[in-house]
Amino acid sequence: MDIEVDIQEEDMEGSWTLLSLLASCVMVFGGALPYVPQYQEIQRSSNTEGFSTRVCLLLLIANILRIFFWIGKQFELTLLLQSVVMISTMLAMLHLCCNIQQANRVSTNQHHFTDLDLRYFWSWSAFEDYLLFCFAFTVLCAFLTLLLLDSVLFVEGLGSLAVLFEAMLGVPQLLQNFHNHSTRGMSVKMVLLWTAGDIFKTTYFVTNHSPSQFWVCGAVQILIDMAILLQVLFYSQDIRVKLG
Repeated sequence: MDIEVDIQEEDMEGSWTLLSLLASCVMVFGGALPYVPQYQEIQRSSNTEGFSTRVCLLLLIANILRIFFWIGKQFELTLLLQSVVMISTMLAMLHLCCNIQQANRVSTNQHHFTDLDLRYFWSWSAFEDYLLFCFAFTVLCAFLTLLLLDSVLFVEGLGSLAVLFEAMLGVPQLLQNFHNHSTRGMSVKMVLLWTAGDIFKTTYFVTNHSPSQFWVCGAVQILIDMAILLQVLFYSQDIRVKLG
């Protein structure tokens, strides 16, 4: 009887380990999944106006900060790997957007990161400018982390800033839709996957007792996702006709 109980316990432990591994894989790569339909939409239409590249800015800053937060306060390796995957994804999105914008550009005016002109911040002409910004920001974070690594206040501040930027990732898209009075060019699939992913990861953070900054971030993201989905409904032709 005891042997049967032991076997059942081993089977349950094995199943739980498999589920935990699967959840970790979803966490690492799931965050990048919503950008696949948006990437395809931009490729298909050769137009970037419906997608706010400032989403990439917020996610790049958030995930670079999260990597340095991990150095100061080592949490799940899964979340560190997720940051690496997300940075790669955002660079891929920026690379595509830069190529499309260069192909469609009529003006010969060029704007670069080294111009240090805030009027054109994150509206640069070449992909290399975005890489240069990421490099400069990473070097700055590395210097400050090396200098203040022993400060609990600094490390916790890094974590709070990381999740604050990540929580706001949907805001540029929300404002872009409001400015355009349309969601055309924005992949609705991307927002639906954002919502599903944010619900999943918030649940993951709570069940894995991750730092409180993470699940608060997830909750805020869910609210912003819902606001963007409401925009999709409001700006759709059928709804506009119904509202006169």
